[in-house]
Amino acid sequence: MTRTDFPVGVIRTGILAVFLMFGGGAAVAQADEIYTGTFDDVAIDGTDTVAYHTQGVPVEGSDEFTHEWRGATWYFASAENRDLFAADPEAYAPQYGGFCAYAVSQGYTASTVPEAWDIVDGKLYLNYSLGVQDRWRGDRDNYITAADENWPGIREGL
Repeated sequence: MTRTDFPVGVIRTGILAVFLMFGGGAAVAQADEIYTGTFDDVAIDGTDTVAYHTQGVPVEGSDEFTHEWRGATWYFASAENRDLFAADPEAYAPQYGGFCAYAVSQGYTASTVPEAWDIVDGKLYLNYSLGVQDRWRGDRDNYITAADENWPGIREGL
């Protein structure tokens, strides 16, 4: 029997069993981790999250200045920014675990790009693209309210 002869349900059940057996259940329960994309554990594609707040622009971080938090490696442009983040990561980290703020307002998650961002009331919000960011900005306060309401359920489902 070849691998393709197995019924899909049997394969999925086997994968789930192995996943749970080796601690996968714990990973699922850690929904407070930060979205880093599919292929690495770097937050915001290596962009310095503190720079959004202090310089008002996305700044590329360096692997010389990193900090581990919530399952992600955060890159910073300076030791000072790294230390600011380490002292109070919640103040600098993007909302909704780094997922697109507009998508969360609509009840789902989507990836983000470092260039599509806003700071509102001291909080960093990222978006999927500059086009989505324009839409989000058009009714930003209502989208934030909806995303704040949706996020607990979304986070629980991650």
